[in-house]
Amino acid sequence: MSWRLWLPFLVFFAFLGLAAYQLTQPRDDFVKSAMIGEVLPYFDLPPAVSEQPGVASADFADGRPRLLNIWASWCLPCIAEAPQLEQLKEQGAEIVGIAIRDKPEDVARFLSQHGNPYARIGRDDLSEVQLGIGSSGVPETFVVDGSGRITYQHVGDIRPEHVPILLGELRKAER
Repeated sequence: MSWRLWLPFLVFFAFLGLAAYQLTQPRDDFVKSAMIGEVLPYFDLPPAVSEQPGVASADFADGRPRLLNIWASWCLPCIAEAPQLEQLKEQGAEIVGIAIRDKPEDVARFLSQHGNPYARIGRDDLSEVQLGIGSSGVPETFVVDGSGRITYQHVGDIRPEHVPILLGELRKAER
């Protein structure tokens, strides 16, 4: 009978021990994507703005690696990453954009205010392509090799310290 009195205390202390152990473990910020190593699914998106062509999965199978940037004009972190996208473009990265749930006039306004590093921009009104490639939000950037295979995924806005990493991943994708 006396062991039943101690059982709640034992359970409580076991929980405290487990919580303390979890708090001492290093944090892992890396998001493991199921799409790394996979070929882009088929898609053919209309242009997001009239001045630039849309985007199709076939555009990624021409032998040249490129960045695929998932973004939106209504996304504040997308504004924060705009200078880094320009820097990537200046350093030779070809960047293809997909605007998520956006209006052409809003996309045009965003590009005129924050720059346009994109070679092509497709419009994904229903987020079908975004979800199909395993993107969970905006912004998100993928390195796609010349055969259309995703080789790297960067979740969140690109900050200055991420530029060399993305350029390195692009170089790896050339092989």
